[in-house]
Amino acid sequence: MKVLVATEKPFAKAAVDGIRRIVEDAGYTLCLLEKYTDKAQLLEAVADVDALIVRSDKVTAEVVAAARNLKIVVRAGAGYDNVDLAACTARGIVVMNTPGQNSNAVAELAIGMMIFMARNQFTPGTGSEIKGKRLGIHAYGNVGRLVGRLGKAMGMEVSAFDPFVSDSSVFEADGVKQVSSVEELYAGSDYVSLHIPATEQTRKSIGYALLTSMPKGATLVNTARKEVIDEEGLSKALAEREDLKYITDIAADTQAALSEQFGKRVFATAKKMGAETAEANINAGLAAASQIVDFFRTGNTRFQVNK
Repeated sequence: MKVLVATEKPFAKAAVDGIRRIVEDAGYTLCLLEKYTDKAQLLEAVADVDALIVRSDKVTAEVVAAARNLKIVVRAGAGYDNVDLAACTARGIVVMNTPGQNSNAVAELAIGMMIFMARNQFTPGTGSEIKGKRLGIHAYGNVGRLVGRLGKAMGMEVSAFDPFVSDSSVFEADGVKQVSSVEELYAGSDYVSLHIPATEQTRKSIGYALLTSMPKGATLVNTARKEVIDEEGLSKALAEREDLKYITDIAADTQAALSEQFGKRVFATAKKMGAETAEANINAGLAAASQIVDFFRTGNTRFQVNK
C-alpha cells in the first residue's frame, strides 16, 4: 500500500516522523508532497497512491479522478469541506476526518480571541473582563464543549444551541444552559463562539438579523468557516451598531474593506491558526495515519463522513 501525505502547509517534523513510523511499521510505503505550489504537482502525486492524508488541501473531483488506486482519504482535522465527498463516494472512496484531535487548540484560541477583543487588542485603553459575561456556544460538538468548559472555568455564564444534540443531559453534565433556538442564543450572549460547519443549510446563515439582536458591546468569535457568515449582513450590522465586534480565524473575502471601515472592532488572524499548535499538529497527523492502517487491516470505518 502507498500512502501520500499532501500538505501545502506541512505537518511538524515530529508529526511526519510519527506518521512514517505508523505507516512503515504496517509494511506500507509513505510518500510526501509538502509545500507544493501547483495543483499539477498534486495530480501527479496521487496517480498511484492507495491512501491520502491532507490538512486544508483541496481534494477536488479532478484530484479524485487522477487518483486511480485511491481507496481512502483522511482529512487531518475536524472539518472536511475541502474534500469533494460526492466525487469520492461515486468512486467508492472512504473519506474520514480525525474528530477531537484539534479541539483543544481551537477552543483555547476561541477563548484567547475573546480576551484579545475585550482588552482592545492589547493596545492602551481600558478594556473589560470576560468573567461574568454571557457566552453562547453555537454548535456543541467537541470544540464547542471545550469552549464552554473553559468559559465556565473563567467565570462566564454559558449557554449553547445545537439542533443535532437532542439529549439534554449532554448540556446538563457540563452545567451549560441549553437554549431552544439560534435566535435565543444570540439575543442572550455577550460573546458567541461559532462552531458550525459550512453546509448548504449554514452558508451565509449568520448575518444582519442575528448580529443586531446581540446585546450592547457583544462580540462574535468565528473559528469555524468564513462561508457561514453573510458578509454583507455583517458589514451592515457593524455599520449600524458601533458597539458590535467581530473576530475571526478565517479572513472574510471582504476583510480588507471591513478592517478599513471598522478598525479595531474587526480582527482576522493572518492565517488560520486554530490547529496551529505542536500538540494538535502531531495528534491529527498520527490519528490520520492510524486510521488508514486500521482501515486496511480491519475495515474499520468509524470516522467515515461520506456514508
